[in-house]
Amino acid sequence: MKVAVIGGGPSGMMASFVGGKNHEVTLFEKNEKLGKKLYITGKGRCNLTNYLEASEFFPNIVRNAKFAYSAIYSFDPFMTIDLFESYGLKLKVERGNRVFPKSDKASDVINTYEKMLKDRNVEIKLNTEVFSLEKNEDFIINKKFHFDKIVLATGGLSYRETGSKGDGYKFAKNFSHKIIETLPALCGVESENLLDLAGLSLKNVEVSAYEGEELIAKEFGEMIFTHKGVSGPIILSLSSKINRRKNIKLFLDLKPALDHNKLDARLLRDFENNPNKEIKNVLINLLPKDLIKYILEASKIQEDKRINQISKEDRENLRNSLKFFDLKFKNLEDINRAIVTSGGISTKEIDPSTMESKKVKGLYFAGEIIDIDALTGGFNIQLANATGYLAGLNL
Repeated sequence: MKVAVIGGGPSGMMASFVGGKNHEVTLFEKNEKLGKKLYITGKGRCNLTNYLEASEFFPNIVRNAKFAYSAIYSFDPFMTIDLFESYGLKLKVERGNRVFPKSDKASDVINTYEKMLKDRNVEIKLNTEVFSLEKNEDFIINKKFHFDKIVLATGGLSYRETGSKGDGYKFAKNFSHKIIETLPALCGVESENLLDLAGLSLKNVEVSAYEGEELIAKEFGEMIFTHKGVSGPIILSLSSKINRRKNIKLFLDLKPALDHNKLDARLLRDFENNPNKEIKNVLINLLPKDLIKYILEASKIQEDKRINQISKEDRENLRNSLKFFDLKFKNLEDINRAIVTSGGISTKEIDPSTMESKKVKGLYFAGEIIDIDALTGGFNIQLANATGYLAGLNL
């Protein structure tokens, strides 16, 4: 049987590899090389998967986790590790159970995919953009290539310079598939009035997201101020949880290990030891220097006010600012700067046990094109591999 896989990212390469065992597979890739987006994942190191059991994987999926059950149980993280190691790629596990190549080179991961594809005699057409996809008795690509079955693995809309321009959505629409609104996920946040903090990173802090008055998510860990707002691991995770919400506010807790009473006791101790100092100089023991003026401004306390002039009300305002510092959320960064795309082809129109379209027999989907996305830590590449595996297996 002749099969075309459109898109040479992880899901497309995996579908080609698995499908290539029993079928004649042609992989179409518009770029000059395979896995172009993989080269920049994990800061160029490629976080291939996450070292945990399948059952522990699902809480890390933000959208449509139930849809992914068959894919993840069919091809779990340990199977990913075993497969790549069987083709000679040495892997290691880092903090947060994240799995990387021992060499710290994404290129070694891509070279392994290529080795796998060669092993299955997959025909690879680089620099070949698919501009039309039709179906009569069979599928026809670019008016001239005929195939029995198709796997659409064209990715989302993030990092367009890697070729992710939403081509697959257009093809799916032509086959009457519903596209769930595409939004940025795992991205930075743009904020107001904090831009001269760019470069300041914080550890062991907590950021809470509110929709109106309702707490919808919170994350503990590391973050960084950027020239546009804030980013870093906890902001990326929160972005995926708030991208379909309205009236968002983000609050930073600079001392999550201390409740209000313990924080008050800490402030009183510092104040008692420095009664004649200006408050801006006392807070250096508690905060990064660049952040002090913002905290005092939020607390409505003059920077040069001496400790022996600080009232109980001042101290309460200061405590609230340390626990609920407003990050002045404006909006999420543009989808082109997002790590992944939220939204895509509706999971209601795809058979989760095969990845085949419920509308068009012989049409399969894999990877980021589907309305499914996960948190940072290797989960999205594992989803790509697992859905690609299942599509290839069921051809």
